[in-house]
Amino acid sequence: MIDPIAISLGPLKIHWYGIIMGLAFFLGTYLARYNSKRSGIDPDHVLNMVVLIIPAAIVCARLYYVAFEWAQYKDNPLDIFAVWKGGLAIHGGLIGGVLAGSYYIRKHKLPFLRLADVFMPSVILGQAIGRWGNFINQEAHGDVASAEFMAKFPAFIRDQMFIGGQYYHPTFLYESLWNLLVFGILLFMLYRFKKFDGQVLFSYMILYSIGRFFIEGMRTDSLLIADTLRVAQLVSLSLIALGAILMLVFARKSKQSGHSHNSME
Repeated sequence: MIDPIAISLGPLKIHWYGIIMGLAFFLGTYLARYNSKRSGIDPDHVLNMVVLIIPAAIVCARLYYVAFEWAQYKDNPLDIFAVWKGGLAIHGGLIGGVLAGSYYIRKHKLPFLRLADVFMPSVILGQAIGRWGNFINQEAHGDVASAEFMAKFPAFIRDQMFIGGQYYHPTFLYESLWNLLVFGILLFMLYRFKKFDGQVLFSYMILYSIGRFFIEGMRTDSLLIADTLRVAQLVSLSLIALGAILMLVFARKSKQSGHSHNSME
């Protein structure tokens, strides 16, 4: 089992979860700055937005999780602040990021959809990396798996997924790999196949949500409504439908205008 604490300096303890999330934010920011230059947007705007987006995303991701797991925190409210133990809901983080980003974009009169397209590859890359924080904390895993099935995985994954005397499906890995695939698709789309602003954003909404819907069905720690409905699956279905509708609407507008927009040219 991997120790969740990476470094101990007296009372100061640095957790792997925090290191992994920091790496995700750093690489995502670097990539967004690079993509903004290619899209004709001042990369300084990216840095300014990230300063707002990251804290908002973390706070909203935590509040979203706590709201659906209130029974776990009502008697120990100080645990709400222990984010290094895990418990950051991605959909809550997306809400916080969108709200903070929208505030900055509106204030500086920037093109929302074009900037969203710039950020989406960074977001999905960050999600792919962040899932390894769940791995370290032995969370976001699936149901019980057989030893024969787990023998297909590297020893370090197999050992970390051996919890309480049983193996569990490494759903964190399934989602991380799916997110990396989506990352490649979005990056290719942004560089070579973008026809209109919003195309990358809408593709993210559809593709990420498809993978999340199916993988969520395998997990044992899903946030629930009425003890039966998985919140992430309901949100995923909503995002798939909304992304598909917006994709069709904007694609039709682009086609009617007779103008193929490719910000990478």
